[in-house]
Amino acid sequence: MNEQELRRLLTVSVEDVRPSHPAAAGWERARRTRRTRRAVGAVALAVALVGGGTVTALRPTAERPPDLSVAPTVNPTVAPTVEAPHPGPAQSPPAELTFPPDPLARLGDPATVPLSARPVQRALALFQPLNEEYRADGPVRILGDDGVVRSLDVVTPAPTRDEGGNEAPAVKPGVLSPDGRSAAFAQTNELILVDLTTAAVRRIPLAGYLELVVWANDRVLVGGDNRTYAVDRVTGAASAIDVSAWDVAAPDPAAGREAALVETGGVRGGLMLRSRTAGTGAVRSEQPVTGGLLPAPYQVNEFYGRGWLHGSRLARAAWITNGEIDGAEGVTVLDARTGAVAHVLDLGRDRAKGCCPVLGWDNTGAVLLRLEPAGLARWNPETGEITGIVRDLPGMVALAG
Repeated sequence: MNEQELRRLLTVSVEDVRPSHPAAAGWERARRTRRTRRAVGAVALAVALVGGGTVTALRPTAERPPDLSVAPTVNPTVAPTVEAPHPGPAQSPPAELTFPPDPLARLGDPATVPLSARPVQRALALFQPLNEEYRADGPVRILGDDGVVRSLDVVTPAPTRDEGGNEAPAVKPGVLSPDGRSAAFAQTNELILVDLTTAAVRRIPLAGYLELVVWANDRVLVGGDNRTYAVDRVTGAASAIDVSAWDVAAPDPAAGREAALVETGGVRGGLMLRSRTAGTGAVRSEQPVTGGLLPAPYQVNEFYGRGWLHGSRLARAAWITNGEIDGAEGVTVLDARTGAVAHVLDLGRDRAKGCCPVLGWDNTGAVLLRLEPAGLARWNPETGEITGIVRDLPGMVALAG
């Protein structure tokens, strides 16, 4: 469009029209105005583009034009955050465990000082070395929070035994108090209490073949042979309590004295979770243990070893059914309020029967367990991560809560 045509268009767009039919003429004038403005805009745009192109052509090329591509910019020092998939309720350990540094790793070191010469402020663990015949192979070791391994020289607990004469090591999961200040050993017709901060020993007479202990706040539950006593930690006063020393879970140390005691027991098809009062052990509630959250064909056949409470979660070893075998080794985590099995660690079939009892929880919400032949391991059921703690530790271990 030349200059003459442009001038004519501008003249038309501003002429004063006096129509005889105002409405029709108004629509026609608006139509003409819009068409004229579009033409003017097109001319102006063309002029701008031509002018811009001319300026660009005449501009020196000293500066490189900016890169306006839409390719993403990658920061080489910051890796993109990818949320790990949440593990399912049925998990398995890796083929090879890693062993990151851990204070408990010194549990396999030999003792360097007797307890009587250097009591602890707090013990992290007790360890009873065993020989190939499953008998004591030296004194009980005490790992203090200072990293020093001590020998228990103020008393030598005898193996526990039942009415049939079957013996077992005196050190079992649960003998060390949650605060790491005391140890309790079940013995035939007595309970031995050791103050690890002073090396003092007390013997409390109790009738029967006593085999197991559980620290429950300021009391020690000790039992076996179908009887259980509740022993006051300070006074030593004892009274009978209606709980099973085999099935009662170690309470959460954060729970108060009146917190309910929880038992899990039974066999496949009849597993039960039972809540009892702290004082007398009277039954408060009872519900079946259910595995509806587990993928088929997983199910829990039978529990073994000590159960441990952490808030509303209960961890205990069990024999399970998996996709390969009926009777595999496993570790379970239950909802202690409903009995629902939330997680199971499938340890497979190629392990010794009853290989992997639970030893407690750590303060991050991970389950600590025996894992032969590796020794000790840590399993976080929420993330699925499992790592080693101590390699090849032949013997019995008890951890503080």
